[in-house]
Amino acid sequence: MIFKIVLGADWLAAEREGHFEGSEHDRRDGFIHFSTASQLAETLARHYAAMDDLWLLAVDETNLGPVLRWEISTSRGQRFPHLYGALETSAVKWKHRLARDAQGRHIIPTMALTRP
Repeated sequence: MIFKIVLGADWLAAEREGHFEGSEHDRRDGFIHFSTASQLAETLARHYAAMDDLWLLAVDETNLGPVLRWEISTSRGQRFPHLYGALETSAVKWKHRLARDAQGRHIIPTMALTRP
């Protein structure tokens, strides 16, 4: 399973359209950024700490085909999943609105951190 963090308004629009073309940042980079479960906390802290109304989408990467590539991030020295195409909303296995803890950090739901 791989994960995408999206703004609520962006995901609502994607659900209407049937696909997600990516955030402004994704479109600028030319692919949709995803994270693995172990990468989520740092991704949230680095790129989404000041944002609210965030949703976590879970996607089974085996259904995405050759448009999904695992590429090294030079800033983090890790391989990340990048989708070079639109994400069909039907590929999303579940979605969860992200809440914050008492310190203001986003809470990653347990279901993202455990394997089925």
